[in-house]
Amino acid sequence: MNIFMHQRGRRVTKMNTNDEQNKMVSFHGKNIVKATVFIVISLFILGYFHFNDSADFKQITKIKDEPKFPYQCDEVQNKSHQVHVSQNLAYRSKQSTCPSYFRWIHEDLRPWKETGITKDMVDKAGRTAHFRLVIHDGKAYVKKYRKSIQTRADFTLWGILQLLRWYPGRLPDLELMFDADDRPVVRSDDFRGQNMDPPPLFRYCSDDASLDIVFPDWSFWGWAEINIKPWGKSLEAIKKGNNMTQWKDRVAYAYWKGNPNVDPARKDLLKCNVSEHEDWNTRLYIQDWDKESTEGFKNSNLENQCTHRYKIYIEGWAWSVSEKYIMACDSVTLYVKPRFYDFYIRGMMPLQHYWPIRDDSKCTSLKFAVHWGNTHVEKAREIGEVGSRFIREEVNMKYVYDYMFHLLNEYANLLKFKPEIPSDAEEITLDSMGCPATERWREFMAESMVMSPSEELPCEMLPPYDRLALKEVLERKANLTRQVELWEDKYFQNLTNKP
Repeated sequence: MNIFMHQRGRRVTKMNTNDEQNKMVSFHGKNIVKATVFIVISLFILGYFHFNDSADFKQITKIKDEPKFPYQCDEVQNKSHQVHVSQNLAYRSKQSTCPSYFRWIHEDLRPWKETGITKDMVDKAGRTAHFRLVIHDGKAYVKKYRKSIQTRADFTLWGILQLLRWYPGRLPDLELMFDADDRPVVRSDDFRGQNMDPPPLFRYCSDDASLDIVFPDWSFWGWAEINIKPWGKSLEAIKKGNNMTQWKDRVAYAYWKGNPNVDPARKDLLKCNVSEHEDWNTRLYIQDWDKESTEGFKNSNLENQCTHRYKIYIEGWAWSVSEKYIMACDSVTLYVKPRFYDFYIRGMMPLQHYWPIRDDSKCTSLKFAVHWGNTHVEKAREIGEVGSRFIREEVNMKYVYDYMFHLLNEYANLLKFKPEIPSDAEEITLDSMGCPATERWREFMAESMVMSPSEELPCEMLPPYDRLALKEVLERKANLTRQVELWEDKYFQNLTNKP
């Protein structure tokens, strides 16, 4: 009996004849060849994925571990939805540079650069806060103080949960207060002289007279009450809407549709609508959200509103969520002089990304803007396209998460105390937030849920502005705005001087 037969002797009955031995050797020899070929092919395939295309191997691993939105809540309660990061996964592209507006993170946190942030400062910010957030060991814990308008606070917290899934294990422990109302409340004049300890309070917008820390608003994960989908979905829809009507074929007037009842400035804007006596080159429409809700929001699709060459942005009670949707349309954004700013607008420039409009002379300013655009068609089209490209490429969800990531990291570096989980705080998870949600709220949470970690490193932030560089940025913006106002004044002066 040969060596192979000897090794398998315990599983084979002893053969008595040479013929039987030859048959058995032949049988097992064929099986060895087949097994060897199978093993070689298998190793070749695995080696191909492992050595030749790490991205493909990464995709296989992700699909295997990909979690699902908690649709079967009775079955999945208390189950883990942790993002699994295989040891085989590696970031596949080199680190990119953050957009310029990330540098304002340093400016927003400058009031605490020298002193740091104490526990007492954070507690003082609770005077108007809707919730206290603690991140500890990569998990989020929340103590709620009061209910926010609609579900703003809920979708903000949902967004923070997604950040923890996008960059798992990369956020330090921290503790902060968040105010989900509109207008900033930490007035810089209240913290001069000996009273030099302003409370660090996060919110969606601020102004030049305030110290509130600006954070991406809830609508990036969806505004269910008025059927505005998560930002990623909205961007896709607006892109399709852009392609439906080329810029040169769009209506050559300035378009606005919104709720005028939230602020006197919007009611003032309606005076600029076309009438029997005057045409200010505008077409303005009132948005009745109550009516839209009863009719299924069939007349408020954002992608159907990219039909005019010019679109007007004007603030409401504070900054307006509508800003990013208006600016994504490839139309020239006619930007009425604002009081407030969100986290990205400070990276945009007049005549490059938008056209500035006076707030104290809206009608004449709008009339001239449209006239200028219609007589400088290529330049106007370029302003619209550059502004929209900025929104699509530098305010996409990857950079929204990167902004949150860097802001929270820089904030955590300033803490002078060890964050602790309050005894009455609750951990928020996919189940605790996703399971109670219904209808559009549930749909938008599912659409905006992060399914796997980022394959890219967070972008690399540029250093803080020095005083001179920051002054130059602000002066450039002011000078470009003044240039437009001079053109406007000269235009109407020439009209007046005509015989």
